[in-house]
Formats: sequence, structure tokens, C-alpha cells
Amino acid sequence: MFSRTSASQGPHSPTVTGFHDPATGSIQYVVVDESTRKAALIDVVLDFDPASARTTTDSAQEIVDFVRDEGLTVEWILDTHPHADHLMASAWLKEQLGAPTAIGSRVRDIAKLWERLYNTPGAFDPDRDFDRLFRDGDSFKLGDLDVRVMLSSGHTLGSITYVVGDDAAFVHDTFMHVDVGTSRADFPGGSSSELYDSLQAILALPDRTRLFIGHDYPPVGERQEPAWEATAADHRANNPHVGGGVSREAFMKTRDDRDATLGMPARILYALQFNLRGGRLPDAESDGNSYFKIPANRF
Repeated sequence: MFSRTSASQGPHSPTVTGFHDPATGSIQYVVVDESTRKAALIDVVLDFDPASARTTTDSAQEIVDFVRDEGLTVEWILDTHPHADHLMASAWLKEQLGAPTAIGSRVRDIAKLWERLYNTPGAFDPDRDFDRLFRDGDSFKLGDLDVRVMLSSGHTLGSITYVVGDDAAFVHDTFMHVDVGTSRADFPGGSSSELYDSLQAILALPDRTRLFIGHDYPPVGERQEPAWEATAADHRANNPHVGGGVSREAFMKTRDDRDATLGMPARILYALQFNLRGGRLPDAESDGNSYFKIPANRF
């Protein structure tokens, strides 16, 4: 995987290493408090082949190896939302590292929505499958660093942003890189209007705040390598979807028109029933195997 490290800027600033997963365009993060060498893992990917419905752990193992090579202690395994384009590695990481898993509390509402779409009442229990469900405004510690949780709905109805220390925010599928724009808002429970509000709340963070996004799909123009970091000031001035004070109405038209051209991600119908179990397969059936349930002609 291609990786890049953004160095700590001082005592209240984390070191952040991002790992780009080429199969899904996802960015996975190792966030470190340098004073304690405590770390959080954010949005780590479990490898999945949709053609064979096979899971493997090569990418997640690379991140575990990085953590061990760096002598870090993982304090949190965090996800920003139940991803539609990759399977989350959270449960597997907990087995390897022993750290608690967490996601936003509105995952309960997402679970109810997808139980209906899969026709599997009672299939998902986020309170059982995650160790912590964060609400908007909650805070916790990563080593000596303060972490604040912001509800950032729009891409999903329960996405959250983690603001770590005084200059890093993990903004998942809200912004794309500053030369691309923003993320889609057309999945069940999504809303371009809510996404606009979430983007504005993130843009209100201090100018120097490093915004770390969820995805990049190079090449983009002349840029060949993946990129995932820009400041709030950069996005406020230069993001093509919201930079320069774009209105809600203009943003919604841009976003909704773009979303109408997009197909479903190849992994979404597998991913949601895995991720809403905290990164676990459905319970094994009488033959000892697990099976995905895929709705036909529903989307």
C-alpha cells in the first residue's frame, strides 16, 4: 500500500500516517500521540473479493505490522461510519490488538434502515458489536490528546468526524481531496442538504486544521499519486464544490446531479451486512459456513 506520514506540529498535534488501499480507494489512518506513543486506528480495511465473496487480512496485517514496528500501543479502533465500499477490519483488529472498537451512535438508525432493506429483522445489534457508540459532542482521550466527536451526516445519516488534538480532523466521506470536491450523498439515509451542513461545520474548524479524507481515486488531472490531506483553509478557498462560499442550493444541485450518474459500489450489499455487525460475518449456518444475503431488484 502507498503510505505517507504527516508529522506532529507540536504537543497537542498527532502524527498521522495514511495508507491508501488501491482496491477501494480507501484511506486508513494510524494516529499517534507522540508524548505517550498511544495510537488509534481509523477506518482500516478488510480485504474482500466480490467475485468469490472471500475475505483476507493482508492489508490490515500491514497496518498491524507498522504499529508493532513503531512500538505503538493501540488504544482505540475507530470507524467513522458503516462503509459501503469496503469491509471494516475492526473485529479482526480487536482480536489482534485487544483495543476497544467504536463508531457513531446513530449506527443504530442505520442498522434499522438496512434490516428493512435486507428483510432481516433483528440481524444487527450495534450495542453488542461495538464497544463504544459516540454521540455528537462526546469526547475521549488518545494518550494525552483530547478527541472530540462531530456528527457529520449526509453521506450516511450517522457518519462522525474525529477531531484529534488541536489540528487534525478525520472527515471520512464528506470531503474528497481539495482538487476533487465532496463525497456522494445518495445512499439510503443520505442527504445532500445534511452533507452541506456537515461540510460547513468542518470548514468552521481553525484554518490550520489538517483534514484527512476517506477516499482518493488517482489519477486526478496531472496528479498521479493518491492524496488525502489539506487544511480547512485550503478547502474553504479552493474546494470546487464548496470553496468560496457556495450556497446550499448550488451545492445540492452539483451534488445531486453528480450522484445521479453514479452506480452502486461493487461491495455495498456485502459490506453493510458485515459492517453493521462490527466487522463480522453473519452467523454460521448448519453446515458451518456463513452466507451473505443479497436483495434482488431492490436498488
